[in-house]
Amino acid sequence: MTLIKSISGIRGTIGGKVGDNLTPVDAVKFASAYGTFLKIRNSGLKSEKLKVVIGRDARISGPMIHNLVVNTLIGLGIDVIDLGLSTTPTVEVAVPLEQADGGIILTASHNPKQWNALKLLNEKGEFLSGKDGEVILQIAESEAFNFSEVDDLGEVTVNDAYMDIHIDEVLELPLVDADLVKTKKIKVVVDGVNSSGGIIIPKLLEQMGVECVKLYCEPNGHFPHNPEPLKEHLGDICKLVVEEKADFGIVVDPDVDRLAFISNDGEMFGEEYTLVAVADYVLSKTPGNTVSNMSSSRALRDITNKHNGSYQASAVGEVNVVELMKKTNAIIGGEGNGGIIYPELHYGRDSLVGVALFLTYLANQEKTVAELRASYPQYFMSKNKIELTPQIDVDSVMKTIAEKYQSEDISTIDGVKIDFSTEWVHLRKSNTEPIIRIYTEAPTQSEADALAERFVSELKQIAGV
Repeated sequence: MTLIKSISGIRGTIGGKVGDNLTPVDAVKFASAYGTFLKIRNSGLKSEKLKVVIGRDARISGPMIHNLVVNTLIGLGIDVIDLGLSTTPTVEVAVPLEQADGGIILTASHNPKQWNALKLLNEKGEFLSGKDGEVILQIAESEAFNFSEVDDLGEVTVNDAYMDIHIDEVLELPLVDADLVKTKKIKVVVDGVNSSGGIIIPKLLEQMGVECVKLYCEPNGHFPHNPEPLKEHLGDICKLVVEEKADFGIVVDPDVDRLAFISNDGEMFGEEYTLVAVADYVLSKTPGNTVSNMSSSRALRDITNKHNGSYQASAVGEVNVVELMKKTNAIIGGEGNGGIIYPELHYGRDSLVGVALFLTYLANQEKTVAELRASYPQYFMSKNKIELTPQIDVDSVMKTIAEKYQSEDISTIDGVKIDFSTEWVHLRKSNTEPIIRIYTEAPTQSEADALAERFVSELKQIAGV
């Protein structure tokens, strides 16, 4: 497996050869590059030591990578605020509250247990820009590190209160009404995929007066199913929601920045519709603009139009969504993979914000979750991928596709997106895995699947695989 370096961070599988995987040497090297980048950027601006917030998900490799990264920063003379077991949005919230110079989240998000990663934040608790990421990769390549002498080493402060602080920040949001939710006696099943979501989501629910049935909420890093919250991985919770006669189910990925719901009938609410439902509530109270990425459902555009707002689509990647949200003053946005970005709290995908807003919305409705889902525009998606080999020239393949469909409504901002009248296809190279993603959407599942199969065949034919 190739070590993947992108604007989404540095990620790879544990073990193997240096430079090919995320080995201890690679973890130290990229932590050194990030720390060096911060020192260069703050050179002459600060007299006191730099400060970085670090948290990790519950992956088996987490403690090892965590110790390597923390001690590397100490060696660079940088102080560390160590949150220990945490979530991606919790670290994002902690960075500005601590007035830190940056943050690192040790998580490979939805990737299986053999993966880990360093996700890098700036002083606002937001992901680094692609430009900053390139600088860090150059520093790593040149190994231009200058470590501190013994009297100038950094220090570690352990602070394990931030999951509770994060919950408090969410509950204080004007559009979150925990008191109303408490009166509705809501019952929920939570699948925490045996990571930190198994701690923080039940804690949030408890404070909102929601009865919580826990499934896979032991943070031991042994993921009981593929941790990406897709329908084919979630049979257990779908069954349990019905058995428990729960109002709905909540599923998060290992670092708690992706959120999926299960309706009361045991069917998927649809990860694409997490953002649609939450945006519907937010826009009904505070009209404004929205943003999602090009691989996300048209349903958000429809809901935004209903509330007289303006919708725009960005390139895939949280940093791209955030950039366009700021540019258009969007009041809510995110990604169709269940990532809610609500700037009222912070510019990062946050499952806690999504859960709290959705519960408040539900408490205001006289509908079941299944009825709520049925009230939205009906679109169906198919998400496919082609494994890449070193022989495949992705750029050439994409160029050929773009030329073939140049008479259609086409965008090449991020791979190739072709908008047909009632359906669309988006083809792009993944930032986080060695694959080409093929996303399609259409008015029926069979049409979405057929469109996907057509383009998978065309890509394979062009690539010669």
